[in-house]
Amino acid sequence: MPGTASSIDARATLRAAVVTTASRLAPGHGIPIPRHLALLAEAELPAPPPVWTDATAHTVAALLSARARRDALGDGAEVVRLYFDEVRLKRPAALSSSGRALLLASVGEYCLANGSAQQAARFGAESLLFADTPALRYRALSVIALGHAMNGEYTPAEEAFAEAEAVFSSGGWPVEETAYLLFLADILTSSARFDIERLAAVPAAMDGAQPDDAYWTYTARAAGVMVKLLRHEFADGRVEARELLHGSLRHASHRMVRYFLVCVLSDLYVAQGDDLQALAVLAPYDNPEGHGICFSMQRAAALLRLGRERELLIETDACVATETEHCLRTFTPVLMRRALAQKRLGNARRAQQSMEAALLIVARSGTWATPFIMLPHDETRSLMEDVMADHPELRHLMPSLGAILARVAAPDNESAPAYPAQGLTPTERALASLLESPLSLAEIARERGVSLNTVKSQVRSIYLKLGVSGRAEAIEQLNALDG
Repeated sequence: MPGTASSIDARATLRAAVVTTASRLAPGHGIPIPRHLALLAEAELPAPPPVWTDATAHTVAALLSARARRDALGDGAEVVRLYFDEVRLKRPAALSSSGRALLLASVGEYCLANGSAQQAARFGAESLLFADTPALRYRALSVIALGHAMNGEYTPAEEAFAEAEAVFSSGGWPVEETAYLLFLADILTSSARFDIERLAAVPAAMDGAQPDDAYWTYTARAAGVMVKLLRHEFADGRVEARELLHGSLRHASHRMVRYFLVCVLSDLYVAQGDDLQALAVLAPYDNPEGHGICFSMQRAAALLRLGRERELLIETDACVATETEHCLRTFTPVLMRRALAQKRLGNARRAQQSMEAALLIVARSGTWATPFIMLPHDETRSLMEDVMADHPELRHLMPSLGAILARVAAPDNESAPAYPAQGLTPTERALASLLESPLSLAEIARERGVSLNTVKSQVRSIYLKLGVSGRAEAIEQLNALDG
């Protein structure tokens, strides 16, 4: 019976993919084969077994890692709840330490792909308890490092990162077996520390480790966009971000990396005063479970600059309601933006409470740049000083926070329309900033997602309002107005 033979062949192929992939999730035996990952990412997950054995653990570990690495996340967090109650298996187990460590690390990797940072870190820590070889220890540490980095706990993230690097070096494994998760942890930590040079080194390191993996290439380029934001190369950053988000490369990328890139693109627009465009970029997206990426937090930045404080509070109410389930990396900026909105609305007590909660998180997790990007400098500093006056135990934070504010916050009048005398619209203001870049009008049209004729019409309107006849004169006039 041909059908029976075909079914047997398919099962044998799937089993071979499981065995090979499971053996390569930790370093020392090569990297998983791409066609095996593609096959496993489409395979159905088994029902919870009556008793967990190493064979079933290896199967589920391979399937979950494949789903994480090939962005097959349609079942979301329900997959984890199918097998686990918190970090405990729902069914009895007869597992070796290595089998349990491998399974727990793969569940953590899957949680990271879904954006559940705190849950991932718990699975990583549990995996580390059972890791009885250097390779399994390295894998567990990579999950822990990214889980902490995604949650904004950068000191423990860097400690796990450093320990993982030491284990890898001692193991003598080839560079291509470096954990992808550690590169992601490096991207988040470097960005938060505003360590531009360290962040700028990540893309080349990723290309050197896996030059032929499209998922790695996409992530490396996304890190490059973050570098452009921190270096204030806004126009180039927007072009690169839009190409990655809307071009053919997006089909071989990870959801959380795309979400991260959407947030960076919105920051690029906010950085140049195009807050409405930032909101338009964010409009199609809902917050994933765990808020490892929080689009409400991103929208709050633009809403604050637009003076839409009540809308900001409504937008972030659900974030506050999640309390401890919300990722701390994105929750701290939510609290700060809500504090500023409350202060503007005359709710001084609520403003201080929200800022106090944010500063207590900072005191616990360390001072880092992310919460302060694009906040109004003077307003933020003033409110922090008010809180510290009532809480002297927080005053030691001010020198480092003041230095961060000076680097990443915006002046309080930053959201005021540029070139007001000329009456440029918000769209024309954003386009005017692009005229100063090396982009052609056709490239500007692609970057903004409009037709070339639309851009030409808008440029003519800008020229008319500035009283100039060409691009060079317009740039000269714009620079004079900026001065």
